[in-house]
Amino acid sequence: MAMLKFKINRFNPDDERRGHYAQEYELDVPKGYTVLDCLNDIKWKQDGTLSFRRSCRSGICGSCAMTINGVNNLACETQALALKSAVITIEPLRGYPVVKDLVVSLDPIVRGLMAVKPYMINKTPPPTDQERLQSPEDRERLEGLYECILCGSCTSACPSFWADKEYIGPHAFLKAYRFVADSRDEDARAHLEALDDKHGLWRCHTIFNCVEACPKDLNPTRAIAELKKELVKGKMG
Repeated sequence: MAMLKFKINRFNPDDERRGHYAQEYELDVPKGYTVLDCLNDIKWKQDGTLSFRRSCRSGICGSCAMTINGVNNLACETQALALKSAVITIEPLRGYPVVKDLVVSLDPIVRGLMAVKPYMINKTPPPTDQERLQSPEDRERLEGLYECILCGSCTSACPSFWADKEYIGPHAFLKAYRFVADSRDEDARAHLEALDDKHGLWRCHTIFNCVEACPKDLNPTRAIAELKKELVKGKMG
């Protein structure tokens, strides 16, 4: 058990004159408490007006992604005492419009995702007696591509997104390559079409912030490199 101070960035759209401000809370934090447990305690016992998203509490849904001591992470997977900090600063994911307190708008994430057509495109009728199968080798190519939980941490950490709010974003690039690399997908060009654009792949400057920010240890930068190869191959015929 340790007494910690939580410095939480707050914003109330009904009080825009106050703007964004930091509010502090103190909490006795038991061993094993995650940052999400702490936020729940603050909301339930100290200040019911505090707003933040949470759902699965298991690192699966991505709802509780936020910036904790300057690093994007999932609140439900971040042990408070493991941060080894007497003051824990919590902010909404940077770069997205703030709806209220730690809640951000997911519109930029959805917009980028829809641009890459995040679903399998296959014009061949499926077999009537089994699923669409692929070899173990082809399945292996999808490792590290399908596990994205769309928490938005990667795009929030991307300087290209900070500079260009129409930038499609590393979360969408990773999802695009998940289907481009899938042997069962029959129209890679449909996924690539939106990426060859001033708001697309070529704005990535390979800074690797997206890799550092991903709470699932995925590598959007590698997917971006592979997508660039596919675009170049397409132009060369």
